[in-house]
Amino acid sequence: MHAAKRERVIEEALRATGFVTYRELEALLDASPATIRRDLARLEEAGQIVRVHGGARAAGDAPRPTLQLAGTPFDQSITLNLAAKRAIGAAAAALCLPGEGVMIDGGTTTLQMCPHLTALNLQVLTNSLHIVNALLLQPGTRILVPSGAVFREQNIILAASGEDSMPRFHAPKLFMGAAAVGAQGVMQQDVVLVAAERRLIDRAEEVILLVDSTKFVSSSGTIVCGLDEVDVLVTDTGIAPEHAAMVRAAGVSLIVA
Repeated sequence: MHAAKRERVIEEALRATGFVTYRELEALLDASPATIRRDLARLEEAGQIVRVHGGARAAGDAPRPTLQLAGTPFDQSITLNLAAKRAIGAAAAALCLPGEGVMIDGGTTTLQMCPHLTALNLQVLTNSLHIVNALLLQPGTRILVPSGAVFREQNIILAASGEDSMPRFHAPKLFMGAAAVGAQGVMQQDVVLVAAERRLIDRAEEVILLVDSTKFVSSSGTIVCGLDEVDVLVTDTGIAPEHAAMVRAAGVSLIVA
């Protein structure tokens, strides 16, 4: 595939979501990582893209999304595998240090961290209004939220792709969930969520993934990141041995709650 054609493929991939990962480009272009890096460097010099950790995003502002997300609405998802999610949330909260800053991405599993954060006096950046409501009961917890539009199905605040809406806030740890996890990586069902989570990943020193064992399925979706970008994965005792082996083989620290 000639360079001009590869550039058109990259531009088309970015047009769909505003962000594309290196793994997706390798599959789309059938080219070496070195070739893809040169293509991205050339497009960045031309002002067409911005290279970021794990891939590239479109330059400039993207159209604002409609206020609807794909996937199961929050009020339905919250009741699924609740015991496992509570155990995962408690184990994840135990990774937080008193007084530190953390980022907690919206989700029904990450929400279960909140009851265990009361005495830690954390600074928490979150895009979830459910998590904000849970943390408001904790006088010692400082809460920060990004700017953007509220998506009612998930009660989450998201900005358009390519728009940096985050406060100037450094947090070493990011706690996030996923719609599915497999050998291809961490997936979400909605491209708007993917773009938002990539912005959080780019700010994090440590990515901690919270998923119950039912999320290890063969599924289609948009890849948020490869497993090799995850530092710690917290799940429940229902994880199958082959899935545990896959996680460890990717160099991820596995915690079974």
